[in-house]
Amino acid sequence: MRSRIESIQVWSAENWVTLGTMASFLRLEIVALKATRPVVLLEFCLILCCSTKMKSGFRNWSDVRIFLTVIREGSTLAASRMLNVAQPTVARRIDVLENELGLTLFERDTRGFKPTESARKIVPFAEAIEKAASEFSKKANELTEIRPIRVTAYSGNFSPRVTEIFSEYSALNPDIAFEFLPSVKVLDLEGGEADIALRITSKEPQQNLICRKISTARWSLYGSRGYAEKHGLPASCERLSDHQFVTFKRRDVPAALHEWLICHVAQDDIVMSFSEIDLMHAAIKSGHGLGLMNDKLAEMDDTLIRCFGPIEDLSRQHLMLIAPEAYRRPEVKAFVKFFAPRYAAVFK
Repeated sequence: MRSRIESIQVWSAENWVTLGTMASFLRLEIVALKATRPVVLLEFCLILCCSTKMKSGFRNWSDVRIFLTVIREGSTLAASRMLNVAQPTVARRIDVLENELGLTLFERDTRGFKPTESARKIVPFAEAIEKAASEFSKKANELTEIRPIRVTAYSGNFSPRVTEIFSEYSALNPDIAFEFLPSVKVLDLEGGEADIALRITSKEPQQNLICRKISTARWSLYGSRGYAEKHGLPASCERLSDHQFVTFKRRDVPAALHEWLICHVAQDDIVMSFSEIDLMHAAIKSGHGLGLMNDKLAEMDDTLIRCFGPIEDLSRQHLMLIAPEAYRRPEVKAFVKFFAPRYAAVFK
């Protein structure tokens, strides 16, 4: 029978007698109290409790790791060298594990530690704990690594002025990398497709997303200088006849611009339709027709002329949305604090 008493205090007869922490599988029976000299001597016996409810079970993954190393190396000395700890520490931790489990795990002799049948039976479970601990550590390391901040937006949002903000932040934080995902398609932030979205929308964002309002985005009808010289430019919705138009339309993007156009012009006057908005913008600048453009983007190009607008029916919220999981990362939170006010200033 193995017993462990970490502390016993014997006080004078007027005080309580206290027993320190004891192995949880032991039951204490006090036989007698006898007074001798100025103190009370405590006589006791420790009786092994057979109830499995009294066993505490192991608490320390390190003890399981030591157990497996002794199994694999064959002795506490070899295990201590493998683990880079003192041999007495290895032997002591094996004793602790045996006490906690209520099992004899090794037969000790001069040739080393020989695992018992009980030890061999629990090895697969110990190895499962070892694998789980390794995967736990690996995942924790992955979560603490600084990963690129993935930003999605329509490509026009990554204008030279906006790119300067990213460059300024990168200069101050050279360890932070960015991954840009230019797209008019709405990526799923909660699903992990991106960390941050710069989005223009008429809908309220999902409640779980962190939201910063940037501005109100507005659209007007634009044409190129070349088109204006050949055909002139309409000054209002009532003067759209006898003009040519280009439009943008694709299934996975709201069709608000296209729907406004087909409500105000004849179908035959729409001469080109594009599934990529950059191609539509290129067609407008090339003089192939008039088209709807975001005012802030159009004002950056002096080859374009606004016919009329802004058209209030097309006004939308310009938002910066952040995935909650991404926002828990310190580098993302710090970037948002830096970027949001500077980005909003571009679109004032």
